[in-house]
Amino acid sequence: MTKVLIPTKLDTAAANLLKENNYKVIQNADKSLEDLARENADTNVLIVRSEKVTAEIIDALPNLKLVVRAGAGYNTIDTKYARTKKIDVMNTPGANSNAVAEEVIALFLAGYRHLVPADNSTRKGLWEKKKLMGREVTGKTIGIIGLGNIGRLVVKRLKGFDMKYMGYDPFISADMAEKMDVKLTSMEEIFEHADCISLHIPENDKTKGIINNSLLKLMKPGAVLINCARAGIINEDDLRAVRKEKGIIFCNDVYAKDAAGDKSVADFADIMLPHLGASTAEANYNAAMRSAEQIIDYYEKGITSCVVNKDLPDGMDEKYQELANAITVLSRAYLGKGHSPHKIETSFYGKLSQFDKWMTAPILRGICPDFIPSDEAVNTDEYLEKCGVTISNREVDDLKKYGESMTIDMFEGHQTIDKVSIRGTITEGNLMISRINYFDKLYLDPSGHILFVEYQDKPGVIGKVTSILGNHGININGIRSPQDEQKKNSLLTVKTENTISQELIDEIEKAVDAKKVFYVNL
Repeated sequence: MTKVLIPTKLDTAAANLLKENNYKVIQNADKSLEDLARENADTNVLIVRSEKVTAEIIDALPNLKLVVRAGAGYNTIDTKYARTKKIDVMNTPGANSNAVAEEVIALFLAGYRHLVPADNSTRKGLWEKKKLMGREVTGKTIGIIGLGNIGRLVVKRLKGFDMKYMGYDPFISADMAEKMDVKLTSMEEIFEHADCISLHIPENDKTKGIINNSLLKLMKPGAVLINCARAGIINEDDLRAVRKEKGIIFCNDVYAKDAAGDKSVADFADIMLPHLGASTAEANYNAAMRSAEQIIDYYEKGITSCVVNKDLPDGMDEKYQELANAITVLSRAYLGKGHSPHKIETSFYGKLSQFDKWMTAPILRGICPDFIPSDEAVNTDEYLEKCGVTISNREVDDLKKYGESMTIDMFEGHQTIDKVSIRGTITEGNLMISRINYFDKLYLDPSGHILFVEYQDKPGVIGKVTSILGNHGININGIRSPQDEQKKNSLLTVKTENTISQELIDEIEKAVDAKKVFYVNL
């Protein structure tokens, strides 16, 4: 009999459903996970919420086959060590989304109507109606940074307030945003025009401190900023200063550490909650039921779509996933800022054709770096569909003798279609881009700092570009410049040792009258 250990205050619905299906279940939230692991060394499945599943815990459970995180994030689980022990790790994405979305709305209303200070004041016997004059949310504009499950539900739940909706999400297609009645725009425009801004992005190397002075100084006086995402995405010092100047209302539910003790935002947050986003009976029940159902499907049907640490299939070199990701990043950059793809078509040649499903996640991350799954063949098709993006794999003709290579085509727009097509392969263990559109024989290593300049072919352009880079102290590591013989265009690629600023890009574009200039760091 399969034994399931639940060392957390999870709704008993999970235990009940598992028992009904002949699983042995031990649920105990009063003892530590360490103690329970020692007492239940024959455990096969572990269901956790915020408990840390370390290498030591895994070693204490030699029969462990599956760990289920009853929630979306799984950073508390050592997934890599689990993989070395052939242990699958699952999450239950979406189970808590509605709870967080409703909390955002509660914070918005409470902030606009000063409900917390009004309660405190009235309890003291005061009657400060004039001081506590609030505002109505009806007719206002809300900006949502991140239109994933939670961001979309915020829009849906606010529909009754007759509001205007602005959204930023580098992955959502314009058509999908239009269906949601959301104006897809930049973060800068949202911070400048929204009356309330709600954050729904993960914390990682690219998003840490992304909400900083450059954005915050654009906010309207008295606007509301709500963070139910992650603490590290806000530069707290910048927010502290801008809030003092503009009277920003800051409502917060996330912290660097989920524990009792002093909080770094206590001196300037208008409302502080102890990470209550997912703390509803319904969310707890949903996560519990999802956990139990996934365990049953895993054992009885072999369904592994929510496993987040799968091994690679036999015969596949993981470098091809890196290549698929790099090609997609380049394609996204080629389309340009503010342009989201609505269709992706792929071709995988040679032995790669059997691994097409394993390329979807790295392609998805190339467009949306914050997508949670890493390199595994998770159920990304559903995620793509929700974002209004279709992906299809074409049949290939191996008589072309492209070897083990891939082509990824990205389309933007329905009426006026912009397209970029990039082919790549692995040569001597190194990633190589062989073609971008009709610029063939490119032979570019997609790594490091790379500047791309597309221009009408004429003498002197390469000299001008390299001179400008040199004048700015930018050292050049390599140059490629293939031609499009049909359109008589050239594509200059310059690998540099340094970052290329937007100001420098603008200078180069003007100096050589370029059709397109962009920079990527891979």
